[in-house]
Amino acid sequence: MNPQAKLVFTLSLLLGTTLTISSNHWITAWAGLEINTLAILPMISKSHHPRAIEAATKYFLTQATASALVLFSSMNNAWHTGQWDITQLTHPMSCLILTSAIAMKLGLAPFHFWFPEVLQGSPLITGLLLSTVMKFPPMTLLLMTSHSLNPSLLTFMAILSTALGGWMGLNQTQIRKILAFSSISHLGWMAMIISYSPKLTLLNFYLYALMTATVFLTLNSIKVSKLSILMTTWTKIPSLNAMLLLTLLSLAGLPPLTGFLPKWLIIQELTKQDMIFAAMTISMLSLLSLFFYLRLAYCATITLPPHTSNHMKQWHTSKPTSTSIAILAVMSTTLLPISPMIYAMV
Repeated sequence: MNPQAKLVFTLSLLLGTTLTISSNHWITAWAGLEINTLAILPMISKSHHPRAIEAATKYFLTQATASALVLFSSMNNAWHTGQWDITQLTHPMSCLILTSAIAMKLGLAPFHFWFPEVLQGSPLITGLLLSTVMKFPPMTLLLMTSHSLNPSLLTFMAILSTALGGWMGLNQTQIRKILAFSSISHLGWMAMIISYSPKLTLLNFYLYALMTATVFLTLNSIKVSKLSILMTTWTKIPSLNAMLLLTLLSLAGLPPLTGFLPKWLIIQELTKQDMIFAAMTISMLSLLSLFFYLRLAYCATITLPPHTSNHMKQWHTSKPTSTSIAILAVMSTTLLPISPMIYAMV
């Protein structure tokens, strides 16, 4: 891609995200979401491969529908209450439409079907943007309107997302699809707690973005997109592969790694809210996700028996690992001891 074009698209992404998260009026928030959508489309389809074009088309149609629903819910609320302020969303029908629209934007079940296909057709760096940066504006809108939304509906969507994210990721061999279902499962944890503790949702999102960035940048560094290739990557950069193993286990939420922190705090908060059954259900469903994280970790560390592979094994490379990947990997695995400070900061 032309460097000037890449700069324009990156600046547009920054503009759209900033516009949405800093706005109080529904029209400016909607405009920011539209700028984001138009900026990311050329980055998805830049390879001109049919799968990339298909992914860009699916992404455009889904996001355009979701944006139209956001605009419709805000207009419906303004019609009944005379308010265009984001925090003044009070009409029940508007709240229901907005919940559906933001669930569609985020890829939250039952509106999740577009996300694995779009992520599979995108390059790894664009996939990272779709999994983290592009979810920040709709997540901000969800946080600002969380006091108006229906907790029962959000709990249902959260449990459904965690179940489907774990269940549908079990038989996947494409790593980008596995990470897409991982994202859907993590969104379930965020949606579960947003009505009761928006701070915890934000903390969960930040730590999820940190760990996902580490995984995507590591996979981009070792040029891996399938499990069959991942089995041979231990020969390239063994130390990076070891950090990938730990980051995947952290993403699964195993103690004493960083990813255990949000799950621990969310279960604690649900228990305080007397939602014992919901806490037990979402904890048990997260075991489905744990299975495919363990399978990824298993493949990454060549603990599988010798097998025939069509891929050339590349031995140790002289290419140094990026400093940013090293810093992100350390943060993705070792932040649990300073969890009180992190929770106080959010």
